[in-house]
Amino acid sequence: LPAREAAWPAPPRMAAAAAEAARPLPAPEVEPDAFDNLADDDRRHVMGGDLVLLIVENDLGFAKVMLESARQAGFKGLVATTGASGLAMACEYRPSMVTLDIHLPDMAGWRILRRLQADARTRHLPVCVISTDDAREQALEAGALRFIAKPLQSRDELDQALAALHQYALRPTRRLLVALPDPEDRRALAQALGPGVELVAAQDGAALHAQLREADALVADARLGGLAPGDVREAMESHPLGLQLPVVLWMPEGRHDGPWQRQRGGFRLLPATSAQELLGQACVALHRNAAELPEAAAQAVEAVGGARRSLRGRKALIVDDDMRNIFALATVLDDHGMEIVSADNGREAIRMVESDPAIDIVLMDIMMPEMDGLATMQHIRRLPRGRELPMVAVTAKAMKGDRQKCIEAGAWDYLSKPVDPSHLLSVLKGWLCP
Repeated sequence: LPAREAAWPAPPRMAAAAAEAARPLPAPEVEPDAFDNLADDDRRHVMGGDLVLLIVENDLGFAKVMLESARQAGFKGLVATTGASGLAMACEYRPSMVTLDIHLPDMAGWRILRRLQADARTRHLPVCVISTDDAREQALEAGALRFIAKPLQSRDELDQALAALHQYALRPTRRLLVALPDPEDRRALAQALGPGVELVAAQDGAALHAQLREADALVADARLGGLAPGDVREAMESHPLGLQLPVVLWMPEGRHDGPWQRQRGGFRLLPATSAQELLGQACVALHRNAAELPEAAAQAVEAVGGARRSLRGRKALIVDDDMRNIFALATVLDDHGMEIVSADNGREAIRMVESDPAIDIVLMDIMMPEMDGLATMQHIRRLPRGRELPMVAVTAKAMKGDRQKCIEAGAWDYLSKPVDPSHLLSVLKGWLCP
């Protein structure tokens, strides 16, 4: 890489601000049994070190079949039948892996996938999408580890798929296939990634093809000959675990029109034009947990996540009867280019949602006089545009069942007061940014 000493992130240092940026956000203050255990899953028996599969599935009968198959594969299983409860359980239990139905009763599964990827606590979670076959391309391009088509042909098909996912979750290291011409660039990338990654170098096209089907991710120079998107798709078809092969495309001279742009599709393509971006995208492709990365790598992951998600121009409605709370939230959002409108009661909030189609998201205080936030959200969900409008409950309460009440009333997400600004921004980016 040009100007290598300056381009590559510096070695880990004990800078307090950087350490704070890399540290995972605190877990939400919610009781472990806040959601009804409709499938009789393993939530009461999860212990440290368990491999946990979170099953987000609309069909409770099929979810129970998946739970049985997951246990047979070696997972502890958790079941959520709505997107909002699935998201809350992902943040609360930090599972090893997630299976995601796209057709959920409260929202499309794509929204959950984007929300997980925007949050420092959950962006590393491998997600297997289980849906109708027409969602396959979009699922893989969006970053799903695997796609399983409905309807399944047999229980054996499900058992084999979950056994493969369990095998992936068990592996202590990830294999990164690297096709960078300069050996010094490969060495620098390996050093920056830290432990937990086996870096396999490919010197030419022939060596690259031989290693593709055994890799967890590929880093390739866009100028390298002898490799095309079709080769990646072919390798995925013969992958021993049936997993996708994300590609980090190194373009040090900037983006350009080539086969990787014209023929892409069927796998995740992560472009990188700087050394930090290359490092961050490699960590994303390998599903590395930012909390377990060297400082420089964690910062790189955060940088690539923030770079592609901007809140500028989005409009938020803040509903709170205390102007001090509205001001505090509005100050954070205004700094990121958002447009802010506010209401100090539920009836005014409903009127604004009805009359202003530009509102993109609602931050709803729960404890308000006359018409509280729960009743307000229930009413908004009955409006013509209310079904697809993201609403985030904001409350000072942290009592057992409080989060479930908010979700049942129509909230897609939940923030506890005092609101952490970093968490607030990741929540908004997860719902509003593609």
